[in-house]
Amino acid sequence: MQIRQLAVGDAYVLDLVPHGDARGRFTEWYRADVLADAVGHGLPLAQANHSVSARGVLRGVHFALVPPGQAKYVYCPAGRVLDVVVDVRVDSPTFGGHDAVVLDSAQPRAVYLAEGLGHAFLSLADGSSVTYLVSSGYDPTREFGVSPMDPELDLPWPDDVAFELSAKDQQAPTLAEAREQGLLPTIDECRSRYAQLRTAG
Repeated sequence: MQIRQLAVGDAYVLDLVPHGDARGRFTEWYRADVLADAVGHGLPLAQANHSVSARGVLRGVHFALVPPGQAKYVYCPAGRVLDVVVDVRVDSPTFGGHDAVVLDSAQPRAVYLAEGLGHAFLSLADGSSVTYLVSSGYDPTREFGVSPMDPELDLPWPDDVAFELSAKDQQAPTLAEAREQGLLPTIDECRSRYAQLRTAG
């Protein structure tokens, strides 16, 4: 397992090592020690989510207010998705920036994003499964989104896909509108949360 940082601060991609033989394949898709070494603290596991999406389904850009926020560890065990991390932390050096990783069951990898970052993914194949571990449970009063079609974000969605979004994601504000409405976490709030997690061990 190899881990490297993405262009957005506090987000990482992990290249996984599949082991296969005539029986099939085995992959360690999550290693707490490897992630903790890179991030500086463990991932508090509060909930595990699993979605299955048809080609063209676009979910996000979602984020949670900090504290506590919601860190995510994302893996695609079947199918293929374009996974996108967006920095929605006000005053972050990479605010408004993004990075994208193809998560493909044929070449397994995972993405980790810290509390306060925005997350979206686009299914590139029918029946794509996404499994993700999260550091806090779902709280609808503290979870928000920005439009994945915000032209200012200019996210790298392919041209040959007919997108399907939920009503909530279709109506999500742009990043600028979310900032004006006070919906976004700040980098200071996030750094304070990261420091708290490192101190907790």
